[in-house]
Amino acid sequence: MAAVAARRRTIAPLAVLAAVASWLVTAPIAGSTTGGAIVDPSLHAVQGTVGIIVQGARTAESAVTRMGGRITHDLPIIGGFSAKVPARDIPRVAHIPGVRYVTIDGSTTVQGNLPGGGHGNHGPADVYKNVVHANQLRAAGASGQGVTVALIDTGVTPMADTSSNLVTVGVGGGNTADCVNFSADGTCDDLYGHGTFLAGLIDGTGAASHGTFTGVAPQAKLVSVKVASADGSADVSTIIAALQWVIAFKDVYGIQVLNLSLGTNGTQSYLLSPLDFAVEKAWQAGIVTLVSASNLGPAASTIDKPADDPYIITVGAIDDQGTTTLADDSVPNFSARGPTAADGLAKPDVVAPGGHLISLAAPGATITTQFPPGPDTPAPYRRGSGTSMSTAVVSGLVADILSANPTWTPDRVKFALMSTARADASADRMAVGAGLVDGYAAAFSAPAGVANVGLVPSNGLGSLQADRGTVNVQLADANGTVVASPLSGEVSAQLNPYDAASQLLATFNGSSWYGSSWYGSSWYGSSWYGSSWYGSSWYGSSWYGSSWYGSSWYGSSWYGSSWYGSSWYGAWDQ
Repeated sequence: MAAVAARRRTIAPLAVLAAVASWLVTAPIAGSTTGGAIVDPSLHAVQGTVGIIVQGARTAESAVTRMGGRITHDLPIIGGFSAKVPARDIPRVAHIPGVRYVTIDGSTTVQGNLPGGGHGNHGPADVYKNVVHANQLRAAGASGQGVTVALIDTGVTPMADTSSNLVTVGVGGGNTADCVNFSADGTCDDLYGHGTFLAGLIDGTGAASHGTFTGVAPQAKLVSVKVASADGSADVSTIIAALQWVIAFKDVYGIQVLNLSLGTNGTQSYLLSPLDFAVEKAWQAGIVTLVSASNLGPAASTIDKPADDPYIITVGAIDDQGTTTLADDSVPNFSARGPTAADGLAKPDVVAPGGHLISLAAPGATITTQFPPGPDTPAPYRRGSGTSMSTAVVSGLVADILSANPTWTPDRVKFALMSTARADASADRMAVGAGLVDGYAAAFSAPAGVANVGLVPSNGLGSLQADRGTVNVQLADANGTVVASPLSGEVSAQLNPYDAASQLLATFNGSSWYGSSWYGSSWYGSSWYGSSWYGSSWYGSSWYGSSWYGSSWYGSSWYGSSWYGSSWYGAWDQ
């Protein structure tokens, strides 16, 4: 069945939220739209003469001059110019044909000469890896070799940076593919754009940039488990099916790490939650499972599900400001805070850089098309922000740690990360957890011990609908005829009845994946067309402040537009 998304006012709607889960696309300016351009919100309150940067049309220079403005610099590298203009004329500038962005002209720093000593082999692109000490791990010979990461996401498009590490998997009937596909698409390519970006952060080889933009674990392998199509939507039942596949085939493909940059805003206790039960089963199977906290901060109790589960590693974000020093780090407003809503548990567990990271832009994907990469990142790269990104960084870091310590269990890895994390950005445990991860210290100098001692596991006997939270999908057949509006209640995304005791528990407790359990073999058959959103399914653009961190701007509060409705957390930098 294909799901066509619809917003409901009276019924709780569901979507799996990636914390991008989380991710944010960073655009050159934060702000509201005035005419055809987006205007930096910090310009709304200024008076007198103000310095601005205009992008999108250098031919607008003459129009600005006629308004009484003075051109101060041509800026062909960003397709624009800087000028001094009366503040009252900013709306007129925004209406000039071709102008896309109007930003305040603040102090700048040249990209290759970062403030605070952000040096390293590749300047800004390399800063976050230095911050988490991934480069020290690489120098010690730990680059993810021998480790496979499973990425449950929107797919991964084979590109120069991903192809060599992307695992080909069997999909039945003697056939193979670049992913296990639970989505509506007949392709493993990433038509949305989230999964490819995360894959580049986890284990991108940097082949397209001659080694400049590598991932944290460039020698790790990656299994793509695709659960969403071009609109990014997926049902909780699909995520649970994907988790079961990862568990069932972990030994076949050597899966030791699982990245879940997604979630729902369901508030059911983890003790009952089917989704939390499923991620715990992955953990118990020996897979280090990392989940993004969500991009719904900064309020308390904004940790999403399954990031609310106490067993797994929940990752929040910090903004490293493009420097290796910790003194200027901050917690972005988008990064979710604990405690968990249902159980009052302390989350996140750790934080990692998640602001304005550079990774891959999937060609032709929804996000690539709607939020084109900015001029400071050469193709095929772009910037993005969110807890999706910080989670991918830690997933790559865990692959490196397991390269150095191949016998470590998930509980040992979690303890090592948390016991060696550094105080950073905030003293609030509910904002940063144990602190900023230090991959090198976790791998080589962590004290003895394991995490999760004495925790009570989920029984999984709760409601599937309660795990969906406030966003549901509508189901339609292959012709687009709605057959369930919206999907709700105790049914899977295939409209199969769901019963935790006889199906969920039996499936995860040893029954055959291809048996007569809740999922069955029809996930690979022609009866499953996936889920999709239509109409006003996006909540719209959410801007986090007025500071732009582009090719030479360093600020912490602007992270681009955030798509809560599509289900993947994040914002895209243009």
